Amino acid sequence: MLSAVTTAAVTMAAVTAGCSSPGTAPASARTPATGTAGTAGTAGTAGTAGTAGGTRTAGAVGYWTKSRLLTASAWRASRIAADQAAGQTAGQTAGQAAGPSAGASPNAHASLKATRVGALFLRVGSDDHFCTASVVSSPGRDLLITAAHCINGGDGSGYRSDLVFIPDYRDGEAPYGIWTPTRLLVAPGWAKSANPALDVGFVVLEPRDGENIQQVLGANTLAFNPGYRNLVRVTGYPQSASAPITCRNWTTEQSASQLKFSCGGFTGGTSGSPWITRFDSATGTGAIVGVIGGYQQGGDTASVSYSAYLDNAIKQLYDQAIAG
Repeated sequence: MLSAVTTAAVTMAAVTAGCSSPGTAPASARTPATGTAGTAGTAGTAGTAGTAGGTRTAGAVGYWTKSRLLTASAWRASRIAADQAAGQTAGQTAGQAAGPSAGASPNAHASLKATRVGALFLRVGSDDHFCTASVVSSPGRDLLITAAHCINGGDGSGYRSDLVFIPDYRDGEAPYGIWTPTRLLVAPGWAKSANPALDVGFVVLEPRDGENIQQVLGANTLAFNPGYRNLVRVTGYPQSASAPITCRNWTTEQSASQLKFSCGGFTGGTSGSPWITRFDSATGTGAIVGVIGGYQQGGDTASVSYSAYLDNAIKQLYDQAIAG
């Protein structure tokens, strides 16, 4: 784990939020933007935030027609493994009510509601993909957390283009509208070298209809340095992308910088799914202790997932995200 972190950030021009409509985004809207890594800080400081390497014009919402939403493929589709079919069997959720026993490996089931979790659609080159992201509490009430590899390719490859967030996405429908980013943030250690200990990213959203997303949906909090054993609920969008799945199990230590979560069904597309502990069923909120990503960019099978440990380096990235 790193003792200091700086951010590589990209800003985007304001995009009019609203319902998706047919049409193709202007070429300028579909040009990937890259960020410049900031100057490294001293131990315990965030360092200097990177400057924007590009801007985007209006068009991301218009780009995502219903047809494109329905045909987008899961990012990190290599997570689809031989255990996919078993992992996606609905209803086989051992221990879901009382919490699974130690060593149990349940299977995910369909999530009836995922208000604060949504599909994050993005374009990589000419290909359309999706990940998962969720609303996280912030002073600006405008912040998402996801995996860094969902919004930035790492190893100097830059940021994704035409991102939109659709909370509680279902089969091409956007019950809470389509939301567009104004800033994307990952740590330079991810942007430069895809360090799996820094595979966490933040997305600052534009307001929609005069309100920020946290005002509309509420948010989960972030729990930094949470320890390695937490009972978590993980919700995300699998390969089918028609509706989210959810699963409950205990986390364990994969390494000093990684958490591990065992549950079948988390195929490609679930990258960025929040790991929520202390979930309150009355409010539908809890504390996020991880997101699918990190080691093997979240895992090479559908039954075992990983997360970068939310240590002080991730806290510094969060602090820069909320600083504006």
